[in-house]
Amino acid sequence: MQPAIIVGGGIGGLAAGLALARQGIASHIYEQAQAFTEIGAGLQLGPNAVRRLQGWGLGNALRDCAFAPDTLRIFSAETAHLLGELRLGNHAQAKYGAHYFTVHRADLHRVLLNAAQAQGVALHANQTFSNLEYAPDSNSVKVQFQSGSASQAPLLIAADGIASAVRQQFFLGSAASNHEPTGHCVFRGLVAQKDLPAALRSRVITSWLGTHFHVVQYPVRGEDWLNVAVIVHNRAVNHVRFNPWNSAVSPDFVAHALGTIVTPLADLIAAMPSWTAWTGYEHPPLTHAAQMAQGRIALLGDAAHAMRPYLAQGAGMAIEDADALAVCLAAFPREGTWVQGVPAALQAYAHQRWQRNARVQARARRNGHIFHAGGAVAWARNLALRALGEKVIDLPWLYAG
Repeated sequence: MQPAIIVGGGIGGLAAGLALARQGIASHIYEQAQAFTEIGAGLQLGPNAVRRLQGWGLGNALRDCAFAPDTLRIFSAETAHLLGELRLGNHAQAKYGAHYFTVHRADLHRVLLNAAQAQGVALHANQTFSNLEYAPDSNSVKVQFQSGSASQAPLLIAADGIASAVRQQFFLGSAASNHEPTGHCVFRGLVAQKDLPAALRSRVITSWLGTHFHVVQYPVRGEDWLNVAVIVHNRAVNHVRFNPWNSAVSPDFVAHALGTIVTPLADLIAAMPSWTAWTGYEHPPLTHAAQMAQGRIALLGDAAHAMRPYLAQGAGMAIEDADALAVCLAAFPREGTWVQGVPAALQAYAHQRWQRNARVQARARRNGHIFHAGGAVAWARNLALRALGEKVIDLPWLYAG
């Protein structure tokens, strides 16, 4: 059986290669960078994603590098009042069958990379996608790379991120659109907790809600480091287009973007040794299955449904995609009719995934409006959080899915 082609060696691409390998389906992953590495800082993994990773045998490796906070706490960035709490830790384990983890992106990438290599997934670095050749009645897809090399397979999985070249070439005719700026800017900082004053160290997830911005902080790499993300939507930064994605900015720029904030949060912002920034982009929420798969070509993760970060599910949805895709492909015989069955398997995958991904995209957009609200909307939000707490913070439809 010919191996599948996976374009993109980030978290989504490695998850796809690993999930396929565990179903007995070989793959070749092609990554444009010179090495299989990951940039960025922290991310959150809800129980929905953690269950899949555990099902792939990665539970111990994940626990060794991640952290399972006991609580998520939400504060006002203008008064420092506690607005609401969500129990995590053992409560999430009991309710959803898995913990809620915080982890450094590079650590999760390394866990997936090691597991993919152990499963025999073929890895090819320094291979930038150039073009694809595919006819609807063909039994294969041919992919060409800028290096001059080419590969042919019965299946192409595009996990090449928000600016997916495969998506731009092959899927734009299906009513998908190019990624577009959200008007929000993201600033990230990372610091060793031992280098922080004791009052600023943390073992929980903390969110600060302000007018036109919010801040989230949580431990990563066990609890040795603290990740801080600031997301701002105001005139102080709306005109800025950061390029590349991880542009360096000064602490003063971040403080100016936030404006007047409470002392504990201001102290945390000032304590960060450095900041990186990038402009937020997204895809519009999916509207039908053909935006995720057509014929022998499937999109996965950000290549299909890049979303705003207000639900902390970008990596989670990519992991869910990979798991569902592998299961759908495994439902067809491995020899003979497997090649003929690929389009039907991809359609099953797309129909299974597009509505859930669209719901997460839409909810992430909605959360952004709620998190950054001011005036009467913020007052009503804060009242609801104080009165209902977990009933409005917890998301069983998401975490149990």
